[in-house]
Amino acid sequence: MSVIFSFRLKELKREKPSKDPAVTEGFSLKGDNGSTIVLTHGMTGTPHEMKFLAGFFHRKGYSVICPRLANHGQSLNILKRSKWQDFYASARKALTESEEWKRQGPVFVSGLSLGSLISLLLADEFPERIKGVSCLAPTLFYDGWNTPGSKLFLPFAYKTWLKHFAYFKEEPPYGIKNEAVQSRVHKYYNNARLDSMDGVAQYGYPYFPVALLHQLQLLVKQVSRRLPRMRVPVQLIQAKDDDMASIRNSKFIYDRAGSEMKEMIMLYDSYHVITADQERDIVAEKMEDFFVRAGGRA
Repeated sequence: MSVIFSFRLKELKREKPSKDPAVTEGFSLKGDNGSTIVLTHGMTGTPHEMKFLAGFFHRKGYSVICPRLANHGQSLNILKRSKWQDFYASARKALTESEEWKRQGPVFVSGLSLGSLISLLLADEFPERIKGVSCLAPTLFYDGWNTPGSKLFLPFAYKTWLKHFAYFKEEPPYGIKNEAVQSRVHKYYNNARLDSMDGVAQYGYPYFPVALLHQLQLLVKQVSRRLPRMRVPVQLIQAKDDDMASIRNSKFIYDRAGSEMKEMIMLYDSYHVITADQERDIVAEKMEDFFVRAGGRA
């Protein structure tokens, strides 16, 4: 990833967020087996990342909730002002205000990258209702093979005003090993401008605001403090060659989670976005097997 800076006056202005449901809401699917799964996308991502898993679990009878995290779908200038608490509140609201939550059936939570950390917080807050949490490519540290320079630049930027004006631009392979999917993403990301919104609904944002990466670090501190008291079964699935986050991320959670039941699964033909990459079928099957063992289906 490369670093760019933007010091335009627009960056300092407050914009009014859109209230259009098309850019503020996720989606849900009603199942018939009494169990519910929440699938949360990653930072600067979109519920579209979870589309394959949503279809898989819905066909198995699960009710599926795919929230859109706060301000995702809005302009980058609005998104970068978000706090991690905003992201957590939006996922929490999507779950606790759903019909499935009120029915008191088994609930499972899962998320990609940042979404996996949100899922861990949900499991920590509702251990009596949530029967299992599956962390997909969990990201606590941006230390993958395609993140050169981040270890040196980010700690400095977090402590200065630069975090409000600095962005990382995504570059190939965009978290995707599958060449066909990677090619489609490249057509959009390669020429996307900082303020471009075309394609965001499907592919997510081509830029990572450093201000949001700072919020991720604040969220990591919260998750780290709660892991030792975790009692909900925890599953970790990550690609060995993850381009954004090394396997150190999964191992960090596995070693610290207080859960009696926990497991770590490695993939060998995928990169970061394992929900849409070459082994997505394996991911789905491993998740369902884990959920059945962790809490069964009603």
